[in-house]
Amino acid sequence: MYRHLLIVSLLISSVSAASKTLEYKETPIQVHRANGKTEQIIVKREIPEACKKVSISNEMFWTGTYANPQVPKECVSSYVHSVGKLLPMKLHEFIDTFGELETLKFMKEMQRDDSKLLIDGRKEEWYTYRTIPGAINMPFHHFKEREHFEFEFEEHLKTLGVKVNKDESLDFSKAKTITIFCNGPWCTQSGAMIKALLEIGYPPYKINWYRGGMQEWLAAGMTSTRK
Repeated sequence: MYRHLLIVSLLISSVSAASKTLEYKETPIQVHRANGKTEQIIVKREIPEACKKVSISNEMFWTGTYANPQVPKECVSSYVHSVGKLLPMKLHEFIDTFGELETLKFMKEMQRDDSKLLIDGRKEEWYTYRTIPGAINMPFHHFKEREHFEFEFEEHLKTLGVKVNKDESLDFSKAKTITIFCNGPWCTQSGAMIKALLEIGYPPYKINWYRGGMQEWLAAGMTSTRK
């Protein structure tokens, strides 16, 4: 019995330690602007003071398909969700699916590790409109339809650290570890990009997938940037 209690205690301690490791109140991210300048942005949950006073109850949170009218407008997010196709939690045996905290942890590591990249797999107009700080844009169709986007595809490979050999084979020995996202758990663009990367031989253990994408990022009140 005592042994059982000890194991449970150790498990609780491990979970608690893991939670503390992943929880970041603020994460400084270097963002490279189109004009060549670099800007530091603090990524955090942006919670207005009025929202901190909202009581947590079914009535307040789930009035029909909307928040209760008493909830301040700045505390409510509304998105289109009746589009796309819902994707599974796991795309591949060796590809990790990330949530917000894992993505934040990756972003923090990325600041001091050039071998890691956060990739927005959406088309350029979506990326320009709004994205996660520090993400670079690699539109999924440049990979999915690579025969029509040869130049863009080759440039992306260089950024990813993939070498094209003389015989046109690909060398992934220095390929970067990447985290890919798109619009949300119903968005198939990141999934299509990952599938295309696997087709060309990109190591699956060097790919992470932020399934929640922009919808879950914004729903959590996280910092975003516009280009």
